[in-house]
Amino acid sequence: MGEHDVIDLLVAQHGRIRDLFDEVEQAPPEKVGEAFDRLTRMLSVHETAEEEIVHPYARRKLDNGQGVVGDRLTEEGRAKRLLADLHKAGVDNPAFWDRLAELRTAVTAHARSEERYEFARLRAHTSAAERRAMAVAVRAAEALAPARPHPGRESALGNLLAGPPLALMDRARDVIRKALGGGA
Repeated sequence: MGEHDVIDLLVAQHGRIRDLFDEVEQAPPEKVGEAFDRLTRMLSVHETAEEEIVHPYARRKLDNGQGVVGDRLTEEGRAKRLLADLHKAGVDNPAFWDRLAELRTAVTAHARSEERYEFARLRAHTSAAERRAMAVAVRAAEALAPARPHPGRESALGNLLAGPPLALMDRARDVIRKALGGGA
């Protein structure tokens, strides 16, 4: 079924996120900022889509899924704060590499928990048609998601209300900075 299944899509994105961490860590000094921006964008849109589509659906399908989903949202909130702090401080900050390692550890543990506790149960309690429909919804949510982390927006409603305006502001900020010759 591949990436037409929401779980396959999200697990593939977890792999892409691991690759992007590698890319940042292996980038030459002048390319670290660009690689980190790609990682930031991927993490931001991925988590927003999960928060808007997957977690609310899991809550409904998995006996209210409160513990499973609540724990994932707590992990996502922590990762968003780490990512936002890293992004704000910039890649030239002396603590960047240590904080990036901390972020990678948090994101990796979170992805593993999602795959083991949430996705496995969701696959067992949903049909292929439901998972295909969720994959379409996830892609739509990603298209409207902010390109930067916005901690405190770990709910579907918060993302739906604030996500599109934040996405526009993030993209406008990137265009302005690029036009002025600065990094993102």
